[in-house]
Amino acid sequence: MSDNLLVRPMTAEDVEEASKIEAMVFSMPWKAEDFAEMIQADYAYYFVAVDNNIVVGIIGLRNLAGEGEITNVAVSPECRRNGIGRKLMKAVLDQAGQLGIKDITLEVRASNEPAISLYTSEGFVTEGVRKGFYEKPVEDALIMWRRG
Repeated sequence: MSDNLLVRPMTAEDVEEASKIEAMVFSMPWKAEDFAEMIQADYAYYFVAVDNNIVVGIIGLRNLAGEGEITNVAVSPECRRNGIGRKLMKAVLDQAGQLGIKDITLEVRASNEPAISLYTSEGFVTEGVRKGFYEKPVEDALIMWRRG
């Protein structure tokens, strides 16, 4: 990673790269069309982490009736453990603050210890479990909240 890492709003030019990162990271990834739809939605705020003009991470925030939902947290496998996930989280938490959103939720695979550690360090607490929520492989989802 270089010192040129930038987190900025996702644009239409980023959606193909965002979908490639999703495909590397998730067993049921979003497609470029899914991101294209979200960046047009007035309730959604999607960001990319860019290093030397290469998209290396993505994250989304949706404003659902005044509560926040964080979606699509993903960092390219070769770029992990460099603080990119934390910078992406800071971007959506800052966005949520600007929107007046105090309560924010997300879901995470129960086995995804690095992500759970990041979310916990940002004030998220597990408040529930969705049994068998994920597929490929089947796994529980932890429902985490950060309440304002």
